[in-house]
Amino acid sequence: MIGKVEHGTFTIEREYSATPEQVFAAWSDPAAKARWFKGPGDWVKTPHSLDFRVGGEERVAGGPKDGPCHAYRARYEDIVPNRRIIYSYDMHLDDKRISVSLATVEFFASAKGTKLIFTEQDAFLAGSDGIVWRKEGTQLLLDNLGAELGERGSA
Repeated sequence: MIGKVEHGTFTIEREYSATPEQVFAAWSDPAAKARWFKGPGDWVKTPHSLDFRVGGEERVAGGPKDGPCHAYRARYEDIVPNRRIIYSYDMHLDDKRISVSLATVEFFASAKGTKLIFTEQDAFLAGSDGIVWRKEGTQLLLDNLGAELGERGSA
């Protein structure tokens, strides 16, 4: 049986003490992104693949040692260096697609350094993690980004 699709949107704003160029580089540099774009510390992870260009793809999977596996596959739709990234992605839990999403990341110079605005629009399919868990997971990733940028108090 095909279940009802649950739609959701959320926005997260963060301030980092790095410049917009440095924050953008943490998203666009494959080695930097592989360091911070990961699940909780006890999760196992596949190698991270990033082809950062319009039309390029990003892939990574991981999860608890005993499963299930969370697989992420993204496609970059729009990139304006140091200003904006728009990408679409789907998530799978083991072999089952659980969501399809569109994410926009915006970078603005601020008194602290950079204001990042992350907005995501989601279509959650039957058996998905839902918007509460997705937002929580994205907040974890943005904490990891803060740690990559040397922010105090970040993951």
